[in-house]
Amino acid sequence: MTMVKIEESWGRQLASEFEQAYFQELAAFVRQEYAAGPCYPPGSKIFNAFNSTPFDRVKVVILGQDPYHEPGQAMGLSFSVPEGVQLPPSLRNIYAEIQQELGTVPPASGDLTRWAAQGVLLLNATLTVRRGQAASHQGHGWERFTDAAIRALAREREHLVFLLWGSYAGQKAQFIDAQRHLVLRSAHPSPLSAYRGFFGNHHFQLCNDYLVQHGQSPIAW
Repeated sequence: MTMVKIEESWGRQLASEFEQAYFQELAAFVRQEYAAGPCYPPGSKIFNAFNSTPFDRVKVVILGQDPYHEPGQAMGLSFSVPEGVQLPPSLRNIYAEIQQELGTVPPASGDLTRWAAQGVLLLNATLTVRRGQAASHQGHGWERFTDAAIRALAREREHLVFLLWGSYAGQKAQFIDAQRHLVLRSAHPSPLSAYRGFFGNHHFQLCNDYLVQHGQSPIAW
């Protein structure tokens, strides 16, 4: 597996990360893992979140933790699955909340490329995973890399919306200036926690209200 190219504007923002020793070690680890057996997403999709939503076009950040680890699901966008793949439970709950808040019936497809095209960065904290083994690539450097991306957005951009679901994503709030950006936190949409504060969080409506308030078009969820 070769580490694929990253979109140009993101490449500029993250250039210093690519040069650091930790990233060289991470790249070697990922190549070794992909050579040893099935890993996800496909190599060409590892940087899909960045390639689908250039730095200057980001309006909203939705942070996931880990790619899906079963065949045919992971596509490099957090919570998203390719066209024709059954909706995972968390995404089903996300769609249910959107319908409850906005009254719009979400499409049958779980492919969230349409969100990415509107400026929603669908970023997992860890960008790769071994088949059938959740969290198998955590702690090897991806988190440092994706934290750098979040820090760059928080520092260089104004009036972004960060949707941080669950305690893991919520930790990222510490390096986002809530005076410059809207930070919305709640429970995770997984079936284990959705009823403990994800349902009824009104994040999609609050997000769009904030975008409109700051002269941007709302997201067609």
